Amino acid sequence: MNRALSYDDVLLKPQYSDIRSRSEINISSDLGKDVHMCLPILASPMDTISEYAMASGMSAAGACAVVHRYNTIAEQSTQIKRVGAPALVGAAVGVSGDYIDRASACLEAGATFLCVDVAHGHHIMMREALRQLRKRFGSRVHIMAGNVATLEGINDLADWGADSVRCNIGGGSICSTRLQTGHGLPGLQTIIECAQTDRDVKIIADGGIKNSGDIVKALAAGADAVMVGSLLAGATETPGEIFYDRDGLRWKTYRGMASKEAQIDWRGKYSSFEGIASQVAHQGRVEEILHDLEKGIRSGFSYTGARTLTELQTKAVFVEQTVSGLLESGTHIRNRDR
Repeated sequence: MNRALSYDDVLLKPQYSDIRSRSEINISSDLGKDVHMCLPILASPMDTISEYAMASGMSAAGACAVVHRYNTIAEQSTQIKRVGAPALVGAAVGVSGDYIDRASACLEAGATFLCVDVAHGHHIMMREALRQLRKRFGSRVHIMAGNVATLEGINDLADWGADSVRCNIGGGSICSTRLQTGHGLPGLQTIIECAQTDRDVKIIADGGIKNSGDIVKALAAGADAVMVGSLLAGATETPGEIFYDRDGLRWKTYRGMASKEAQIDWRGKYSSFEGIASQVAHQGRVEEILHDLEKGIRSGFSYTGARTLTELQTKAVFVEQTVSGLLESGTHIRNRDR
């Protein structure tokens, strides 16, 4: 039986650095076919994360959002149009039903790329969808696809037509796939395995990322960008109103798209539910959240002495830490006996 590592199981070993200022560091990532991000963070295609306001805020910060597909074609297209044509914005589609018409309408509305968005991407319906999308749109459009958790999975999706692949099964903060199905791999292990691909495909680390340190670890392990939901869920720009609890604290709703609540809302019923609905504290504008994440990422690059993503991946040295090491890594003053 193989051992599998999560982000909390490892640290990056600090190394000599000649970087005098973090402004020397270039953390940009080019996924190809006009998908270039100065900040390699994508907002997940969820109905409590990515609509036009989030897409606009992400693009303005050099990042990107994928507008969700849990609505009508007209509604999704309108969301993309509201972002504005010069923005970097993705459009999610499924693998059945109206996905070709949805893709066409979203591209016409101004989407930069498509994201074939299903929970288990290493599947015959993904193969058929990718081939049909390539037949319809040719090679000019960047197609992101997922999710997968294995080297075989990323290789197959690349062979079927994907330019980039979302890598991870389960592990998200509101995802219960591993509990419900018994399947998945820890997030870091997924990236380590998928990074062994010899295909011309980009890796999106999607799931299990809790902070900027995890982002640095994912990039160092071989990811070209990360996709997050919970880290952005408290932003002003997420769909839904800010609500107050009885103590006057501000909150926003955050739910998995495989939760009972989400499935009932967008298709009137639910099948297997592999997520939950929750709430997160309101954190202010997304530009402020991204600014803090960017500072942490730049600092992470500097500790390895890396000025670019390629240098980080070449120079990075991982060490495994014990449970005691994990506790020591945190701000543990509050854990002391009084």
